[in-house]
Amino acid sequence: MTYTYRTDVLHDLERHGVRPRPHTPPERVRDFVRDLYKFDLRRLRDRMLRHEFPKSEYAARVDVLRRAYSVLALQPAQFLVADPPLRADRSGN
Repeated sequence: MTYTYRTDVLHDLERHGVRPRPHTPPERVRDFVRDLYKFDLRRLRDRMLRHEFPKSEYAARVDVLRRAYSVLALQPAQFLVADPPLRADRSGN
């Protein structure tokens, strides 16, 4: 099976270094991006625990990180171009 990804989704994925091929299922892509997000979230927490920034800034930094992964707000099926509606045959067939 081949998949046609939306252009805006491909742009967002590219920011994270993710370039799905036409045969890559959107579920696999979303799972991979979710794992990247979790990795970055853990890294941010570790930086806070090392006192690289104050704890009072943590929530705001998590929000910035969440916004950077806005593609995760979509369901896998929403990564794809919607099928165009079928046109009615004007010849009556």
